[in-house]
Amino acid sequence: MRDDRRRIGILSAFEPEWEALHAVLTDVEALVINGIPAATGRLEGRDVVVMMCGMSTVNAAMTAQMIIDRFSVASLVVSGIAGSTDPALNIGDVVIPARWAQSIEVIMGRDGAGGFAAPGWLTWKADLPGFGMMLPSRVVVGSSTTPPAPKLWFDVDPALLAAATVMEDIALRDHADDGQRLSHLPRVHIGGSAVSGSAFIDNVAYRDYLARVFGARIADMESAAVAHVAFANGIPFLALRSVSDLAGDGGDSNEMMTFMRLAAENSTRVLARFVRTLPT
Repeated sequence: MRDDRRRIGILSAFEPEWEALHAVLTDVEALVINGIPAATGRLEGRDVVVMMCGMSTVNAAMTAQMIIDRFSVASLVVSGIAGSTDPALNIGDVVIPARWAQSIEVIMGRDGAGGFAAPGWLTWKADLPGFGMMLPSRVVVGSSTTPPAPKLWFDVDPALLAAATVMEDIALRDHADDGQRLSHLPRVHIGGSAVSGSAFIDNVAYRDYLARVFGARIADMESAAVAHVAFANGIPFLALRSVSDLAGDGGDSNEMMTFMRLAAENSTRVLARFVRTLPT
Protein backbone atom coordinates (compact mmCIF):
# COMPACT_ATOMS: atom_id res chain seq x y z
CA MET A 1 0.00 0.00 0.00
CA ARG A 2 1.30 3.45 -0.93
CA ASP A 3 1.98 5.92 1.88
CA ASP A 4 0.50 9.23 0.69
CA ARG A 5 1.89 11.48 3.43
CA ARG A 6 4.15 14.02 1.75
CA ARG A 7 7.77 13.35 2.76
CA ILE A 8 11.35 14.16 1.87
CA GLY A 9 13.02 10.98 0.62
CA ILE A 10 16.58 10.49 1.89
CA LEU A 11 18.99 7.79 0.73
CA SER A 12 22.29 6.66 2.23
CA ALA A 13 24.43 3.82 0.97
CA PHE A 14 25.92 1.84 3.87
CA GLU A 15 26.03 1.43 7.63
CA PRO A 16 28.14 4.40 8.84
CA GLU A 17 26.02 6.79 6.77
CA TRP A 18 22.79 5.08 7.85
CA GLU A 19 23.73 5.13 11.52
CA ALA A 20 24.60 8.84 11.45
CA LEU A 21 21.29 9.61 9.73
CA HIS A 22 19.18 7.35 11.96
CA ALA A 23 20.64 8.98 15.09
CA VAL A 24 19.07 12.37 14.29
CA LEU A 25 15.56 11.13 13.44
CA THR A 26 12.57 11.34 15.78
CA ASP A 27 9.22 9.52 15.76
CA VAL A 28 10.90 6.65 13.97
CA GLU A 29 8.97 3.72 12.53
CA ALA A 30 11.44 1.09 11.35
CA LEU A 31 10.63 -0.72 8.10
CA VAL A 32 12.18 -3.37 5.88
CA ILE A 33 11.23 -3.12 2.21
CA ASN A 34 12.40 -5.97 -0.05
CA GLY A 35 15.12 -6.65 2.49
CA ILE A 36 16.26 -3.02 2.55
CA PRO A 37 16.39 -1.15 5.91
CA ALA A 38 14.10 1.87 5.87
CA ALA A 39 12.26 4.14 8.28
CA THR A 40 9.72 6.90 8.38
CA GLY A 41 10.06 9.66 10.92
CA ARG A 42 10.82 13.33 11.36
CA LEU A 43 14.01 15.29 10.83
CA GLU A 44 14.08 18.87 12.10
CA GLY A 45 10.29 18.76 12.27
CA ARG A 46 9.84 17.58 8.66
CA ASP A 47 8.32 14.27 7.59
CA VAL A 48 10.92 12.04 5.97
CA VAL A 49 11.39 8.53 4.69
CA VAL A 50 14.94 7.17 4.74
CA MET A 51 16.38 4.06 3.11
CA MET A 52 19.81 2.45 3.13
CA CYS A 53 20.12 1.73 -0.57
CA GLY A 54 23.35 -0.25 -0.55
CA MET A 55 26.49 0.63 -2.44
CA SER A 56 26.79 1.29 -6.17
CA THR A 57 24.63 2.50 -8.99
CA VAL A 58 22.15 -0.34 -9.52
CA ASN A 59 21.30 -0.54 -5.82
CA ALA A 60 20.89 3.23 -5.70
CA ALA A 61 18.65 3.39 -8.77
CA MET A 62 16.53 0.46 -7.61
CA THR A 63 15.99 1.98 -4.17
CA ALA A 64 15.29 5.45 -5.53
CA GLN A 65 12.52 4.09 -7.74
CA MET A 66 11.20 2.00 -4.85
CA ILE A 67 10.94 5.02 -2.56
CA ILE A 68 9.15 7.00 -5.30
CA ASP A 69 6.69 4.16 -5.95
CA ARG A 70 5.86 3.49 -2.30
CA PHE A 71 5.89 7.00 -0.81
CA SER A 72 4.75 10.47 -1.80
CA VAL A 73 8.15 12.13 -1.96
CA ALA A 74 8.48 15.88 -2.42
CA SER A 75 12.19 15.53 -3.19
CA LEU A 76 15.02 13.01 -3.18
CA VAL A 77 18.19 13.77 -1.21
CA VAL A 78 21.34 11.64 -1.00
CA SER A 79 23.55 11.99 2.08
CA GLY A 80 26.86 10.26 2.71
CA ILE A 81 30.56 10.15 1.95
CA ALA A 82 32.66 10.53 -1.20
CA GLY A 83 36.20 10.65 -2.49
CA SER A 84 37.66 14.03 -3.36
CA THR A 85 38.93 14.61 -6.88
CA ASP A 86 39.52 18.34 -6.33
CA PRO A 87 42.85 19.34 -4.71
CA ALA A 88 41.08 22.28 -3.07
CA LEU A 89 38.96 19.94 -0.94
CA ASN A 90 40.01 18.39 2.36
CA ILE A 91 38.93 15.42 4.45
CA GLY A 92 35.68 16.24 6.26
CA ASP A 93 34.56 18.95 3.84
CA VAL A 94 30.96 18.69 2.64
CA VAL A 95 30.23 19.27 -1.04
CA ILE A 96 26.81 20.05 -2.54
CA PRO A 97 27.35 19.84 -6.32
CA ALA A 98 25.17 21.53 -8.92
CA ARG A 99 25.27 18.61 -11.37
CA TRP A 100 26.18 14.93 -11.64
CA ALA A 101 27.39 12.63 -14.42
CA GLN A 102 27.82 8.86 -14.64
CA SER A 103 31.55 8.64 -15.26
CA ILE A 104 31.75 4.90 -15.93
CA GLU A 105 28.96 5.01 -18.51
CA VAL A 106 31.55 4.31 -21.21
CA ILE A 107 32.28 2.75 -24.56
CA MET A 108 35.25 0.38 -24.58
CA GLY A 109 36.87 1.75 -27.72
CA ARG A 110 38.59 -0.20 -30.46
CA ASP A 111 42.37 0.19 -30.53
CA GLY A 112 43.22 1.51 -33.98
CA ALA A 113 45.95 3.47 -35.72
CA GLY A 114 44.67 6.76 -34.31
CA GLY A 115 44.12 5.45 -30.80
CA PHE A 116 40.99 4.16 -29.13
CA ALA A 117 37.77 5.07 -30.94
CA ALA A 118 34.04 4.41 -30.79
CA PRO A 119 32.07 3.14 -33.80
CA GLY A 120 31.15 6.02 -36.08
CA TRP A 121 27.43 5.18 -35.92
CA LEU A 122 27.38 5.42 -32.12
CA THR A 123 25.69 8.79 -31.68
CA TRP A 124 25.47 8.90 -27.90
CA LYS A 125 29.21 9.12 -27.25
CA ALA A 126 30.06 12.14 -25.09
CA ASP A 127 32.38 14.75 -26.58
CA LEU A 128 35.02 14.17 -23.91
CA PRO A 129 38.50 12.60 -23.94
CA GLY A 130 38.74 9.01 -22.82
CA PHE A 131 40.77 7.28 -20.13
CA GLY A 132 42.59 4.78 -22.29
CA MET A 133 39.99 2.59 -23.96
CA MET A 134 37.23 3.98 -21.71
CA LEU A 135 35.40 6.62 -23.78
CA PRO A 136 32.71 8.61 -21.92
CA SER A 137 29.19 8.00 -23.10
CA ARG A 138 25.80 9.57 -22.47
CA VAL A 139 22.74 7.70 -21.21
CA VAL A 140 19.54 7.79 -23.23
CA VAL A 141 16.74 8.79 -20.86
CA GLY A 142 13.40 10.54 -21.04
CA SER A 143 10.88 11.81 -18.53
CA SER A 144 7.19 12.61 -18.31
CA THR A 145 7.89 15.92 -20.07
CA THR A 146 10.83 15.11 -22.37
CA PRO A 147 11.34 12.37 -24.99
CA PRO A 148 14.29 10.00 -24.61
CA ALA A 149 17.57 11.63 -25.59
CA PRO A 150 21.29 11.23 -24.79
CA LYS A 151 22.16 12.99 -21.54
CA LEU A 152 25.51 13.42 -19.78
CA TRP A 153 24.74 15.82 -16.92
CA PHE A 154 21.89 15.64 -14.43
CA ASP A 155 21.35 19.01 -12.78
CA VAL A 156 20.22 19.19 -9.18
CA ASP A 157 17.03 21.08 -8.44
CA PRO A 158 17.82 24.84 -8.53
CA ALA A 159 15.48 25.67 -5.64
CA LEU A 160 17.07 23.00 -3.44
CA LEU A 161 20.56 24.20 -4.38
CA ALA A 162 19.57 27.78 -3.54
CA ALA A 163 18.26 26.62 -0.15
CA ALA A 164 21.63 24.99 0.50
CA THR A 165 23.54 28.26 0.28
CA VAL A 166 22.86 28.97 3.97
CA MET A 167 24.92 25.90 4.92
CA GLU A 168 28.34 27.51 4.52
CA ASP A 169 28.70 28.63 8.16
CA ILE A 170 27.85 25.30 9.83
CA ALA A 171 30.34 23.84 12.36
CA LEU A 172 31.66 20.45 11.23
CA ARG A 173 33.47 17.66 13.04
CA ASP A 174 37.28 17.78 12.80
CA HIS A 175 38.46 14.60 14.58
CA ALA A 176 38.19 10.89 13.82
CA ASP A 177 36.95 8.15 16.16
CA ASP A 178 40.54 7.22 17.05
CA GLY A 179 41.22 10.79 18.21
CA GLN A 180 43.15 11.76 15.09
CA ARG A 181 42.48 15.45 14.55
CA LEU A 182 42.39 17.10 11.15
CA SER A 183 44.88 19.87 10.47
CA HIS A 184 42.07 22.05 9.13
CA LEU A 185 38.47 22.92 9.93
CA PRO A 186 36.13 21.25 7.43
CA ARG A 187 33.98 23.54 5.30
CA VAL A 188 30.87 23.36 3.15
CA HIS A 189 31.37 23.89 -0.61
CA ILE A 190 28.40 24.55 -2.87
CA GLY A 191 28.27 24.12 -6.63
CA GLY A 192 30.43 22.59 -9.30
CA SER A 193 30.34 19.14 -10.88
CA ALA A 194 30.54 15.61 -9.49
CA VAL A 195 30.51 12.06 -10.81
CA SER A 196 29.35 8.60 -9.81
CA GLY A 197 30.23 5.16 -11.09
CA SER A 198 30.16 1.50 -10.19
CA ALA A 199 33.80 1.44 -9.08
CA PHE A 200 35.56 2.47 -5.88
CA ILE A 201 38.24 4.94 -6.96
CA ASP A 202 41.67 4.65 -5.35
CA ASN A 203 43.80 5.56 -8.33
CA VAL A 204 45.50 8.93 -8.69
CA ALA A 205 45.64 8.83 -12.49
CA TYR A 206 41.89 8.24 -12.79
CA ARG A 207 41.25 10.80 -10.03
CA ASP A 208 43.16 13.41 -12.02
CA TYR A 209 41.30 12.41 -15.20
CA LEU A 210 37.91 12.97 -13.53
CA ALA A 211 38.99 16.39 -12.32
CA ARG A 212 40.45 17.40 -15.68
CA VAL A 213 37.82 16.02 -18.06
CA PHE A 214 34.59 16.17 -16.04
CA GLY A 215 35.63 19.03 -13.76
CA ALA A 216 34.60 16.73 -10.92
CA ARG A 217 35.04 17.87 -7.34
CA ILE A 218 34.01 14.56 -5.80
CA ALA A 219 33.27 11.00 -6.88
CA ASP A 220 30.89 8.51 -5.31
CA MET A 221 29.03 5.36 -6.34
CA GLU A 222 25.35 6.35 -6.05
CA SER A 223 24.32 9.99 -6.48
CA ALA A 224 24.27 10.25 -10.29
CA ALA A 225 22.12 7.11 -10.47
CA VAL A 226 19.61 8.65 -8.07
CA ALA A 227 19.73 11.89 -10.08
CA HIS A 228 18.93 9.84 -13.21
CA VAL A 229 15.87 8.26 -11.57
CA ALA A 230 14.73 11.58 -10.12
CA PHE A 231 14.96 13.19 -13.56
CA ALA A 232 12.92 10.42 -15.18
CA ASN A 233 10.22 10.79 -12.52
CA GLY A 234 10.21 14.59 -12.35
CA ILE A 235 11.30 14.61 -8.68
CA PRO A 236 13.56 17.41 -7.33
CA PHE A 237 17.01 16.04 -6.41
CA LEU A 238 20.04 17.09 -4.38
CA ALA A 239 23.08 15.28 -2.96
CA LEU A 240 25.28 16.22 0.00
CA ARG A 241 28.59 14.38 0.26
CA SER A 242 31.39 14.66 2.80
CA VAL A 243 34.97 13.85 1.84
CA SER A 244 36.20 10.64 3.50
CA ASP A 245 39.27 10.08 1.31
CA LEU A 246 41.29 11.54 -1.56
CA ALA A 247 40.44 8.84 -4.13
CA GLY A 248 44.02 7.63 -4.48
CA ASP A 249 46.01 10.79 -3.76
CA GLY A 250 46.38 10.30 -0.01
CA GLY A 251 49.83 8.83 0.44
CA ASP A 252 50.46 5.17 1.22
CA SER A 253 46.87 4.00 1.72
CA ASN A 254 43.28 5.07 1.31
CA GLU A 255 41.92 7.13 4.22
CA MET A 256 38.27 6.06 4.11
CA MET A 257 38.30 3.60 7.02
CA THR A 258 39.86 6.25 9.28
CA PHE A 259 37.57 9.12 8.38
CA MET A 260 34.30 7.59 7.12
CA ARG A 261 32.39 8.13 10.37
CA LEU A 262 33.64 11.71 10.67
CA ALA A 263 32.55 12.32 7.07
CA ALA A 264 29.19 10.60 7.55
CA GLU A 265 28.46 12.73 10.61
CA ASN A 266 29.42 15.93 8.78
CA SER A 267 27.15 15.07 5.87
CA THR A 268 24.29 14.40 8.29
CA ARG A 269 24.87 17.69 10.14
CA VAL A 270 24.56 19.58 6.88
CA LEU A 271 21.54 17.51 5.84
CA ALA A 272 19.71 18.34 9.08
CA ARG A 273 20.37 22.06 8.69
CA PHE A 274 19.33 21.87 5.04
CA VAL A 275 16.02 20.17 5.84
CA ARG A 276 15.34 22.80 8.50
CA THR A 277 15.66 25.58 5.91
CA LEU A 278 13.22 24.10 3.39
CA PRO A 279 9.84 25.81 3.06
CA THR A 280 6.94 23.85 4.49
